[in-house]
Amino acid sequence: MGTLILQDGTSIKGESFGALGGYEGEVVFNTLSSGYQEVLLDPANAKQIIVMAYPEIGNCGINDFDFESDKTHIAGLVVKSYSKQESHYKSKESLAEYLKKNNVIALENIDTRSLVRKLSEFGTMTGFITSNDVDSEFIRDKVRDIQMFKIKEDVLLDVSPRTRYIYNSQGRINIALIDYGAKKSVLSELAKRDCRITIYPCDVEANEILENDFDAVFLSSGPGNPNNYTYQIAQIKGMMNKLPIFGISLGCELLALACGASVTKLRHGHRGGSYPVVNLENNKVMMTSQNHGYAIDSENMTKIMHPTYRNLNDNSIEGFEIDSLNIHAVQFNPEGAAGSEDAKMIFDEWVGIAQKDIDRLNEVKNER
Repeated sequence: MGTLILQDGTSIKGESFGALGGYEGEVVFNTLSSGYQEVLLDPANAKQIIVMAYPEIGNCGINDFDFESDKTHIAGLVVKSYSKQESHYKSKESLAEYLKKNNVIALENIDTRSLVRKLSEFGTMTGFITSNDVDSEFIRDKVRDIQMFKIKEDVLLDVSPRTRYIYNSQGRINIALIDYGAKKSVLSELAKRDCRITIYPCDVEANEILENDFDAVFLSSGPGNPNNYTYQIAQIKGMMNKLPIFGISLGCELLALACGASVTKLRHGHRGGSYPVVNLENNKVMMTSQNHGYAIDSENMTKIMHPTYRNLNDNSIEGFEIDSLNIHAVQFNPEGAAGSEDAKMIFDEWVGIAQKDIDRLNEVKNER
């Protein structure tokens, strides 16, 4: 028997099927009906206790093909029903085996419908998940602790590589990617479009990138509160108006802050695989995969920022561009792993922009 404790004093009992122990974290819900492996391995979920809204989890086991990073960073997993018998031809081990091996606490037999409704109404909460059946005194003491919990400001250092490396060395378009918690599927999508990607740690200096003859800079997704990342904001300001810059999720938020806009916390975030967004240029709607808890404040965008996408559920800003600075960013995850793949064409658009910039520079060189 395990326990989930929320900051408001709510305690929920469930059956433990993961690792032993206890962790504090930010309790959030994800509405994906498939792709739980990608959720576990998305670095943007660092220090979070993930509540899966879909009731059946674990049916497909764990395979060797859908890892978004080298290890999981989540604090815990909460599900309605854990499938103890996985059935998929790619499966290498059960979900429970993977969780135990990677020290992730998990609870099943939780009324996730009620829990998701609570988080929807009252917003994201901090919590504590444990594999133990704890008493009322422990719960009372722990509530005081978790009310003070915040995801630490240096969480980026936990999910970012410590040294640079190259992905798809034969690519023709030379991209620098700052890894704030990048997913492997993003690297794969860029590689498919003939990009040579040099991945940098989150604390790289702007000058190091500017001195290496890149065609564009890509800012990845990642965890935590973007308002805390003053170094990264200054890092981006140092590169603006020097190279095309593209950003997704956290990268989009950091770009907005670097441009003078405000970024605020959503009540319960956007986490799932089918969020509708509208393209403000052509009014076309597409379904998108999303995983973020913050959004650009539409009332505090600077004049040079041009909104490009809006969320049809809550009307929040889902993308912007600044033509004069060659900046383009979206809040959602165009790679679509896991979730809708409608937005993959954004990679085509961005790589096309980088190519145009290459062609323009070549014309200038030829004229000389």
